[in-house]
Amino acid sequence: MPKHFRPAGKKKEGNAAKYITRTKAVNYLQVSLAIFRKLCILKGVFPRQPKKKVEGNHKTYYHMKDIAFLAHDPLIEKFRQIKVHRKKVKKAIAKKNRDLADRLLNRPPTYKLDRLVLERYPTFVDALRDLDDCLTMVHLFAALPAVDGERIEVKRIHNCRRLSHEWQAYISRTHALRKTFISVKGIYYQAEVQGQKITWLTPHALQQVLTDDVDFNVMLSFLEFYETLLGFVNFKLYHSINVNYPPILDPRLEALAAELYALCRYMSTGSGRVIGNSESGGVNEKESGAIKENEDGNNKASAKTDESELRLAQLQHQLPSNEPGALMHLVEESTAVDTDDDETKECKSLFKNLKFYLSREVPRESLLFIIPAFGGTVSWEGEGAPFNEIDEDITHQIVDRPTQSHVFLSREYVQPQWVFDCVNARIILPTDGYLVGRVPPPHLSPFVDNDAEGYIPEYAETIKRLQAAARNEVLPLPGDEDLDNSLVAAMMDRTESNETAEKKRKLEMLEKQYHDELKMEIDGVTFSKLSNEKPDKSQDTMDKDDAKSDHEDEKKQAEKDNDDISTALMSRRKRGLYKAMEIGRERKQDKVELLKKRKKNADSSASAKRR
Repeated sequence: MPKHFRPAGKKKEGNAAKYITRTKAVNYLQVSLAIFRKLCILKGVFPRQPKKKVEGNHKTYYHMKDIAFLAHDPLIEKFRQIKVHRKKVKKAIAKKNRDLADRLLNRPPTYKLDRLVLERYPTFVDALRDLDDCLTMVHLFAALPAVDGERIEVKRIHNCRRLSHEWQAYISRTHALRKTFISVKGIYYQAEVQGQKITWLTPHALQQVLTDDVDFNVMLSFLEFYETLLGFVNFKLYHSINVNYPPILDPRLEALAAELYALCRYMSTGSGRVIGNSESGGVNEKESGAIKENEDGNNKASAKTDESELRLAQLQHQLPSNEPGALMHLVEESTAVDTDDDETKECKSLFKNLKFYLSREVPRESLLFIIPAFGGTVSWEGEGAPFNEIDEDITHQIVDRPTQSHVFLSREYVQPQWVFDCVNARIILPTDGYLVGRVPPPHLSPFVDNDAEGYIPEYAETIKRLQAAARNEVLPLPGDEDLDNSLVAAMMDRTESNETAEKKRKLEMLEKQYHDELKMEIDGVTFSKLSNEKPDKSQDTMDKDDAKSDHEDEKKQAEKDNDDISTALMSRRKRGLYKAMEIGRERKQDKVELLKKRKKNADSSASAKRR
């Protein structure tokens, strides 16, 4: 009898009962493969790897309980209704019944995913923990071109852009941003929200091209759920800081593609609460009368025009005037209790009292997000900016061009990398290395632990010394512009100090040898006697060196024997893990040696060029 033989009528047991293949699951649910894939994405069901694959290794397996979970979901019935609706539309068009087809197209079956968000994330912290992929996907689609006729609807791209800006405005308002890094893929951000570290990636502000290598149907299924999830998260976060959601933005700023600035300005006013509640006191009589006069005067206008007028009236009540310096300022007279931790206070005051101006060639959106998140004030070149380039209070101008034609002596011109490096170092770095036209220092990743990797870059050590100096409150003297450079130069590198000590020791040995030879010459020691004594001494020295080397070899052999004994006593699985660990250490050491070699070659080539 075969090992897996099951008599007819006997119930399945073991893996055969626990798991089901994808083909059988699709037949069980009576849906197409595309709908099954979409259901699994929305419900969070993923394939499993059973220990014993009953029907072969080449098939995909799902847990039977997950498939039963999908079968009882109301969403599957909605998908069936959508399929029937498409058939009706197709049939009406085939019969050339255009009226029926239009009526059917105007009333398609719809569904919401609100219930799935609560089902998959019982608590708000669970949703925050799973927000990394959500933010990356939403920011990716927000950067795609919004063109009619493409595979992605324009309203989906606009919705993603709105959600991403709302998230960035909250992070900037609460000063929750912690790390940034510019890579080839895009710009990495890490924020800390309610004790949870959230990392996401935003693409560079370049023209994106939709390729045929990507299955956008699968990505749009993920995006459909992520849009709902991020909407709920933004709603919860905005209400946690007493701001109304969704926010009402200035239409003029929206038309100028300055949504992020409009959001930050809306949140910074502190008047984002609902107008009709008891705390805000409602709209005053003059403004309500103005609204009524506008409504009476435009009775013949469309509903959209009335709605826009109402929004403008609300904005006049809620938003302050666009005077210079009013950009993204927090409400200092807020009555809320200050519950910021030390790290948040440090981030909040990094760019305090600094005023930035962005030239037109720099990445505007990322800097509009980062600078206010660390307490700075920022403007840009273009319409809707809070202040112009000729403002005398500007302390730093961000420029990304080889030369700068007109220069204001009251401000510093730096490259965009200076802002990112200051954020990661949490100090204001010297601007000498980031001036216009210079090659900036290496951009170090804050997500890499240099101590664990075993290699610390030279610029990382320089930043550590500057951080230590900042903690000791080493303040610049009046009129001393090169204090930072002198501070860095005064702190000698460890390797240089070791080399200096070694040279000093060798010079002392040579000096001692010279004095000994002079003493022997004074004492009348001849060269023949000295040559006869030297072989004996050299023989003794060689014997001592041989004994020392033999002792070292014995010690190494003993260590190797101990390792072999301990390895022999291990089980096969632990021995494999130990070998894998040894291979990982060797690879890490080889990588460190390669980096040191490259650094040495770069230094030698740089010194050769200087000559």
